[in-house]
Amino acid sequence: MSILVTGGARSGKSSFAERLTLSLADEALYVATGQAFDKEMKARIALHRRQREINASQWETLEEPLDLPALLERLSGGKAVLVDCLTLWLSNVLLDVEGEADREERVEQEIARLEQSIAAFEGTLVLVTNEVGDGIVPEYALGRLYRDLAGRMNARLARQCRQVFLVTAGIPVELKSREYKL
Repeated sequence: MSILVTGGARSGKSSFAERLTLSLADEALYVATGQAFDKEMKARIALHRRQREINASQWETLEEPLDLPALLERLSGGKAVLVDCLTLWLSNVLLDVEGEADREERVEQEIARLEQSIAAFEGTLVLVTNEVGDGIVPEYALGRLYRDLAGRMNARLARQCRQVFLVTAGIPVELKSREYKL
């Protein structure tokens, strides 16, 4: 069973996803995708590590910034898995692709790989992502490409998930059961 948890920055989606995962399994793997490129991100990652250490008996942490599809294939059928977060993974992949000529196409291929690994995943999989398209239009082309890729990725992955939660102001709302079907 795959579940997608989305929302804005600091909306409470990660803490909800952690509680949700542990309500479905006694122990789980925590897959972190963030990379520390600056002081602020190093501090965020350190804080998340400390928070997980408090509940170390419930979490085993793996870090995978780039090849998330392959990791999910290896983890399928095992412990429950929480991935936090897909939009950080997307930015890692986007910045890892060299050159601009085929950047969008190559990132779309990685999103397709991720979609396939989620569709094939056996067991409990909780995925955290950000809604980045609700704000202003980014000034730079790379920012606009990232926003567009994130929106398309989220829509594709939501189709693969049994449940989709939107977290706003710390309040999770399940969306998929409320989907209007034409």
